[in-house]
Formats: sequence, C-alpha cells, structure tokens
Amino acid sequence: MPCTSNHMHLFFLNAMLRRFLDKAQYDQLLQLYTRMRNLGFSPDNFTFPSVLKACGCLNDIKFGFKVHQDVIIYGYQSDVFVANSLIAMYARCRFFDVSRRLFNKLPQRNVVSWSTMIGVCAQSNSFEEGVLLFYRMLDEGKQPNRGAVLNVMECVQRKNVADDIFRVLMANNLHLDQFVQNAAMLMYARCGNIDVAKGIFDGMVMKDLVSWTSMIKAYAQADMPLEALGLFKQMKLQGVLPDSVMLLGVIQASSILASFRQARIVHGITIRSFSKSPLMMDTAVVDLYVKCGSLAYAKKVFDGMNEKNVVSWSTIISGYGMHGHGREALHLFDQMKDSIKPDHVTFVSVLSACSHAGLIAEGWECFNSMSRDFGIKPRSEHYACMVDLLGRSGRLNEARELIARMPVRPDAGVWGALLGGCRIHLNAELAETAAESLFHLDVENPGRYVVLSNIYASYGRRKEVDGIRHLMKRRGVRKVVGHTIVEIKDQIHAFVAGDRSNPETDVIYSELEKLMDRIKGEGYTPDLSFVLHDVEEETKEKMLYSHGEKLAIVYGLMKLKEESVIRITKNLRVCGDCHTATKFISKVTGKEIIVRDAHRFHNFKDGKCSCGDYW
Repeated sequence: MPCTSNHMHLFFLNAMLRRFLDKAQYDQLLQLYTRMRNLGFSPDNFTFPSVLKACGCLNDIKFGFKVHQDVIIYGYQSDVFVANSLIAMYARCRFFDVSRRLFNKLPQRNVVSWSTMIGVCAQSNSFEEGVLLFYRMLDEGKQPNRGAVLNVMECVQRKNVADDIFRVLMANNLHLDQFVQNAAMLMYARCGNIDVAKGIFDGMVMKDLVSWTSMIKAYAQADMPLEALGLFKQMKLQGVLPDSVMLLGVIQASSILASFRQARIVHGITIRSFSKSPLMMDTAVVDLYVKCGSLAYAKKVFDGMNEKNVVSWSTIISGYGMHGHGREALHLFDQMKDSIKPDHVTFVSVLSACSHAGLIAEGWECFNSMSRDFGIKPRSEHYACMVDLLGRSGRLNEARELIARMPVRPDAGVWGALLGGCRIHLNAELAETAAESLFHLDVENPGRYVVLSNIYASYGRRKEVDGIRHLMKRRGVRKVVGHTIVEIKDQIHAFVAGDRSNPETDVIYSELEKLMDRIKGEGYTPDLSFVLHDVEEETKEKMLYSHGEKLAIVYGLMKLKEESVIRITKNLRVCGDCHTATKFISKVTGKEIIVRDAHRFHNFKDGKCSCGDYW
C-alpha cells in the first residue's frame, strides 16, 4: 500500500508540474521539483521532461545539470523521451555540443529525437547539418512529422533544397497543414523565391493571423518593405487585428524602409494596440527609430519604458554607436552595468560604438573586461570589432597580430574588417592577405571583390583590377548597384549614379549645378580619386556631381522646402566625395541632412558631420 500511495502522490505531483509548465510558471515548477526531491519522492520519466523544459525556458543551466544528474541516478538516460528533453534543454541554454553528444549516444531514436536535433542545428546556425540530419532520418525509414519539417525548413538556405523539402511535404500530406504552409513561405523567401512564397499565400483557402504575419515577414526578409506594408494595409481592411508578433514583422519592414514618417505611424499603431506595450515591442520601436535616423525619438521611447532588459540596453547602445556618439554609448553602458549584466551582444554594440568613434583605449578596456569582469569569452564577432577599431585608426599591423593570436579561426567578419582598414589606408599587400581568405569564406559577397579592386585602382594597377573583374565573372558574382532613396509625401524615390529616369530630371540637374556652384564658393573641391574610370578630369567631375546621393539630396531640397530635415538612405557605403559635399550643402542650405548607409548614420548639420570625419 505505501508503494501504491507513493505512486499516486507522484502521479498528482507530475500533473502539478505539467500544470505549472502549461502556465509558463517555470520558477514555481522548479521549486516544486526541489520539494519533491527533499521529501524523498523518486522522479520518473514523466517528471523529467517537464522539469527539463522549464530549465530551458529559464536558461537555468545549473539547475539543468542537477536534473541531468538525477536522470542518471534513476537510470532514465536511455529513455528516449527523457533524452529528447535533455537534448532540447541543453540547446535552449546554448550548449549545442552537449546536445549533439547526447543525440549521438541515443541507442534508439524516434522522430521526436530527429526533430529535436534538427531544431538544435537551426538554433546554432548549423543549417547544412540540419538538412543532412533530415535526409538521414528519411533514409532510416522515419516518417517526418510536423515538428521535423518545421525545424528543417528553418535550416534551408537554397532553392533546390527548398523544392526537395516541399516534395517531401507533399508526399507525406503535410503541405496542407497551415503551420507548414506558413513556414514554407518564409523558407522560400529566405531562398530568394518570393514569388513561390506569395503563390503559397494566395493559394491558402483560409488565412489566419499567422499566415498574414508569415507573408509580411517573408517580404521583409526578401528586402521588400513596401510590399510588406502594403499587405499589412490589406489585412487591416479585411478586419484582421494585429498581434505583437505581426507588429514586430511590420516594424522590421519599416526599419528596412527607414522612413521616419512610417516609423511614427507604426509606433502609433503599437500604442493603440496595447494598453501596456510588451517589452519586446518597446525595444523594437527603439530600434526602428534608430534605423530611421531619429536618435532623439529612440531615446525618448527607451527612457519611457517601464522595464528594460539586456536587449533593450544593447539596442540603444548600438544606436548611439551607429550615429557616431561613442562616448554617449559608453556612458549608457556604465548605466546599464549598475542594474543588468551585459551579454555578448551588448559587447558587440559597445565595441562597435568604440570603433565608429575611434576610441581605441576604451575599446581595449571593454574587450579585456569581457572575460576579466563578466566571464564572457570573446567570440569571433568581438575580435572583428577590435580589428575594425584598429584598422580604421591605421594600426593595421596591430590588427593583423590580433588576428594571429585569436583562439578561434577568424571568419569572414574578421577578415572583412581588416580589408576595410586596408581600404581606408590603402595597404594593398595586407588587403591581398585578407582578400585571399575572404574569397574562400565569403565567395558570393561582391563587396569584398570591389574593395580590393578599388585599392588596386588607387595604385593604378589596371592588370590586377581586370583580374578581379574576370574572377567575379568566372564565379558569377555581380557588383551591387548603388542607389539612394528619399521619401517625398508617402512615395519613395530612388536615384542611381547618372540617373535620368525621374520626370523632373532636367530641373533636378539644373538645381544640382546651382548647388555645386554654391558649395564651391564655400570651399568645396571635388575629390576626383573617387572616380575610378579612366576618363578626362572634366568628365570625372561631372560623374561625381551625378552620384545618387547628391541627386537624392537635391530632389529632397526641391520637394521638402518647408522641412528642416532631409533623410536619405544609401544601400552601400556613402561615397567620400558625397560625404564632403553634403557637409557643405548642410551649411549653405541650413538644412539638417541625415544619411543612413550600409554601416552607420551620418548626421550633417552646419557644415559638420556627427561621425567627425572618422568613418
């Protein structure tokens, strides 16, 4: 009887654990488990999955280790359901190697084991491994379930693989499952096949909120913000009310568009949608205003937040860094440390801020404090920030020595930072070293080839320039065309170098010529080194004048006469001559001009730039 009584008690205790889990009351769940153990109850294979999931949700690896020991003590390490829970717990706590070891030791695997491990690969960005595991699962005769296909679709990066996976879905009658269809939209968008994603969306008989959200995210993922926002308007007209996940997708699309007006509209929608805005939403709005060039609004939202977490602080610190306010970013970092422990993302934000502002001593101090004060082991991205900081300041040999001392193999981010420093300080020899690694690690990134080609061109090494062009052609790598956009009364206008597509082209070029004459009178001299074509100097000067940045600014000045701020966005790094010209334009027009390029913000006012010409 005592044994039966104990069994009944355990049954009810397991039910209580499950109830806490369903209500996301993870702390209470772990407290109950501790009391169970103290009272002498022996956990079973129904106890451990609930407790391990709670550990993962709380990211409590210490408690997870203790539970793992209990699993071994009570002999449940070979139980497939308990083992699957262990694999998932370690993955949630980012102990991916432990998850792999547990999976590899499993004597028997069910479809949940495979699904969990594929999910681990998705979390750890081991996408190819995840796809290979899915194929191995199929080879072993396991029939995929919804969880397995949802996880593998997160790993798919290429269209041919996406088509393979979709055929598996159809063969197993999973393609009509709405969750699967929603994930398939994101998969195809990630692979650059937005038309297929839209076809799946249009073919859905019933569209739920998740379907609309998935398609909006798919557009945002494919860098199509106007389509994403258009779909959002269409959804609202159909009477579908957005939730927080949907609005996060809309905010993501608005961030790509970098429209301050759109940011204000979306912020208003979030305020009206929630009596108390979720922390994640507030943080996303801070990031939105940062990316739309309004640090003042970003700081106002940040200061008004009821609570702040490590992501909130990292976001605002990153924002100040992107806008060139390195010392203010460090001040915020000091404030943060009074209440919240920084994580590895925070340090990327801080080190990047130091890099943009040229704060070398402060950067080294932050880098060294990671392991010394916070027990955080620097990752490749932290080394990339330090290499960028040293490279920008001209300490290229010091940057190269730091790379040589790295405890991990340098990735494309590290070598790309070194190449960027070589571009600024025209070091062809070291640039070749960096490019040699990048051409293996980051084969399809055209920017790497263009930077090395431009360095060669600066030295007049035409043979090497031609060699880079032939290499790009042979590898099928195409140079990204630079364009600059400006928003005028809800419409986006794009300009490329020498653009004559605008209906008001003749007026634009007439105003441009007048503006160039005005800033020349203030001391502006065209920097012809930014024209790499072998043409006459007069032609070079005309080519400089017709850069997309200048055309967009002139159009903004023509159409936004009553506005005090002109905002433009460049998809690549802003041209050096355009940077100089914009300083003079802000001086002679009295306008504030905010330029967002691929890496940072430049705030031009009264003839000066927020970057302090350190970029």
